[in-house]
Amino acid sequence: MAGLSLRGLAEATGGVVSHNAISRYEKGVMLPGSEALGAISVAVGQPLDFFIRPFHRNIDLRDVRFRKRVSKLGKKEQEALKFQAQDFFERYCEIEEILGAWIEYKPPFDSKRETTREQIPELAEELRDRWKLGSDPLPNVHELMEMKGIKVCELPTENKGFDGFSAITEAGPVVAIGAWLNDDIPRKRMTEVHELAHVVLNVPKDMEEREEEKLVWNFAGELLMPEKEFTDKFGSRTRITLHELTALKKHFGVSIMSIVYRAGELGLISESAKVGFFKYANKEHWRSRGEPGHGAYTGTESNQRFKTLVHRAVVEEKISESRGAALLGISLPKLRKDLEGVTFK
Repeated sequence: MAGLSLRGLAEATGGVVSHNAISRYEKGVMLPGSEALGAISVAVGQPLDFFIRPFHRNIDLRDVRFRKRVSKLGKKEQEALKFQAQDFFERYCEIEEILGAWIEYKPPFDSKRETTREQIPELAEELRDRWKLGSDPLPNVHELMEMKGIKVCELPTENKGFDGFSAITEAGPVVAIGAWLNDDIPRKRMTEVHELAHVVLNVPKDMEEREEEKLVWNFAGELLMPEKEFTDKFGSRTRITLHELTALKKHFGVSIMSIVYRAGELGLISESAKVGFFKYANKEHWRSRGEPGHGAYTGTESNQRFKTLVHRAVVEEKISESRGAALLGISLPKLRKDLEGVTFK
């Protein structure tokens, strides 16, 4: 819990609760008293409601797929991130059930249809068609996933070793994204579509991880930069300026490096031009310092559905204000302030 060991949690309670007692609480052989529960609540930064709320669905995270960059995270950090995500999804499921506002995830592709690299362009186009997305750049990937029954959680971590992960639960597929990506929306969009690809594609179980990642990245590129739309905007050329690349970044909502990679993939620039570009980007330390055109893309990558559902439940008196604040993880005064001026009868 919160990345603490049993002994660490016991110490964080100031000696109010022993690690042996916490172990017995976890195993269900003993229940904590009010003093112990209060001490643990303070130690982990969770309201008391967190420990006593009913769980209507089993949403244990299964098949958790961390990005390759997870090598920068320790085991304890991974477990803490999964715990935070599971907590959020349990609260999300609870408010959906209270309001009867469940959105069922319907797989867009036949589960018997295993994905191959050759099928990626066709599958990306098929997904756009099935979900009625048209051919324009996707305006809000986060919102799209939510509307299709894929719950998304932004984890408040500043550790850039974590981009995101996807998982399966009894309540449907879920995706978790590092909140630090809000500082780089094009990168956040690519990460979101990468996780979306892990959810919708039926990758052969015997495929090597390296090949699977290539396949997933290809799908993300196809979905964010459809071939016809991208070719029309980019054109076939031997030279292109940073100003033009920044304009494309603004249009598609992806990084300049993703744009150049996609152009090379479609044969719109030569292999030597692509290699030369990436050498230049590495020399300028774009990956660590950031690339030109920061802030060029002004689109939104967020969704307020969970918050809206909780507000609705409070206003309709389906839950108390204190319960609503606990579900949102905010103080009661903050919830009341948020609801000021937006309720009427």
